[in-house]
Amino acid sequence: MLEKSQNLVFVGMPGSGKSTVGVLVAKRLGLGFIDTDLLIQQETGRTLQHIVDQDGYVALRKAEEQVLLNLNAQQHVISTGGSAVYSDAAMRHLKTGGTVVFLDISLDTVFARIGDFSLRGISKKPNQSLLELYEERSALYSRYADLTIRGDALNHEQVCDALIDGLGSIKNPAAPNS
Repeated sequence: MLEKSQNLVFVGMPGSGKSTVGVLVAKRLGLGFIDTDLLIQQETGRTLQHIVDQDGYVALRKAEEQVLLNLNAQQHVISTGGSAVYSDAAMRHLKTGGTVVFLDISLDTVFARIGDFSLRGISKKPNQSLLELYEERSALYSRYADLTIRGDALNHEQVCDALIDGLGSIKNPAAPNS
């Protein structure tokens, strides 16, 4: 049986479908949905891009870490910001109450889906290329993931189907009892 109190925690690059697929999975499994990017904006009163522009990428990572560490949810799909994996403490906190799902897409797919990165509030070092960021984050996403779904050739519904199917292959997946 599946544990009722657990969460599904989505990690992945911008454009991977964390929010869109997250809402679909939450509806299908009867779970709540939390988008931590929105929580950061609510708590700071600023957009992610404004935080990066005014205070730098480290400030955004710290704000995200605080939101994640303060998160106390059960039976939710949690869509994290792309830089959540930079905080080991936050990821350990999320893993204690949930199953981490890496929505993995290629860099080409990221570019195709995002377009203009300058408006996305992406936490990256000055002069860091998107390829470098992608490679750095992909290793971290893989490190924390309990389940990886490759989504390049799939639409959002297909990613949702693959994810739900994949939950059966891992120990103690986060979904309500059936």
